[in-house]
Amino acid sequence: MEKKIKMLVVDDSEQTRENVKAIFNWEETVEIAGEAKNGLEAIEMARELRPDIILMDINMPEMDGIKATKIITDEGLEGSVIIMSIQGEKEYIKKAMSAGARDYVVKPFGVNELIEIVKRIYEADQIRRKRYTVPTPTAKVRTKVISVFSTKGGVGKTTVATNLAVAIASMNKKVALLDCDLQFGDVAICLNLYVKNTITELIKDINNLEHEGDLIDEYMLTHYSGVKVLAAPIRPENAEYVKPEHIKKIVDALRGRYDYVIIDTAQGFDDTVITALDASDNIMYVSTLDLPSIKNTKNGLDVMKTLNYSNDKVKILINKSNESFGVKNTDFKAVLNVDIWMVIPDDLASVTISVNNGHPLVAHRKASNVAKKINKLAAMLVEGEKPKTSIFKIG
Repeated sequence: MEKKIKMLVVDDSEQTRENVKAIFNWEETVEIAGEAKNGLEAIEMARELRPDIILMDINMPEMDGIKATKIITDEGLEGSVIIMSIQGEKEYIKKAMSAGARDYVVKPFGVNELIEIVKRIYEADQIRRKRYTVPTPTAKVRTKVISVFSTKGGVGKTTVATNLAVAIASMNKKVALLDCDLQFGDVAICLNLYVKNTITELIKDINNLEHEGDLIDEYMLTHYSGVKVLAAPIRPENAEYVKPEHIKKIVDALRGRYDYVIIDTAQGFDDTVITALDASDNIMYVSTLDLPSIKNTKNGLDVMKTLNYSNDKVKILINKSNESFGVKNTDFKAVLNVDIWMVIPDDLASVTISVNNGHPLVAHRKASNVAKKINKLAAMLVEGEKPKTSIFKIG
């Protein structure tokens, strides 16, 4: 007989506790191990009973569910907390997750919904504990982190990031691709990946990353090229739950496990983007040959000066290069007083077909000039091959 899931139910309402017990009365895999009326009782019972799951209300006398959850988490007590509340506002959810809750359900909840959440959290815990108890030794690798960045939308940043990741993976390198465009990330779409987990789900488990090395793999999607993808949130409003410290922990967790970590950033300089840039060995700064892009690139480089990024860290990429519309590469260099590290030609038809089909150019249209240039870029980064132009300099 399989081990039953021990659950502690915490709510100041006796009726709610009875309702929960009724829901699980016919569920043979779950055992109600105890009940508590407030947060203080919950902590004591968690210490004594060692439940697998703690179903915790937020608003209770003496000590609320948020404070109790934080104490249970900080003490490292067994039992994953699932918060339940009549409040479904984002602020309550954020506080619950920050305190260490693994999930959040809004009252009134459906029978199947609650049972499914309890089982899912328990099964995930079992996998992690097994891996932590019997760790698989893995050799640490020297990881290089590369951010693909721009200060303007529409320059093809995600196309560069996805194709660069696939190109490097084809060189027998282990590659992770992090979609850090948290509101409108398109990495999964560009690679035709079915999204079952995103960074939103991972941050619910963020406190376990540093202790359980394999945990992050559970949240990553696998592309046929071998690239592992951590997708951006499905809904734009979920971006606010991802904090700069989460990005740092995620990048730290990927270090030593992958040869290369490619980060597709959002445009501009918010705190999460700056955290990603700070953690990067190289920044591929993508621009195009039009006046708005040139102006924004100049402003962005000024910001990077204040961030004290070294000359070797930032590399200028001109994407969709077409000198037929009045601005030439030499004009770009003269106006910004920079050298261009790589020029990727304009090929709207090939890129559009590639994106719409979810097939990277470097894998399916290798003969295209864009694919050749990105493969060249990958070789320069991996093999240290010097470009024909001099390395980018700020100022």
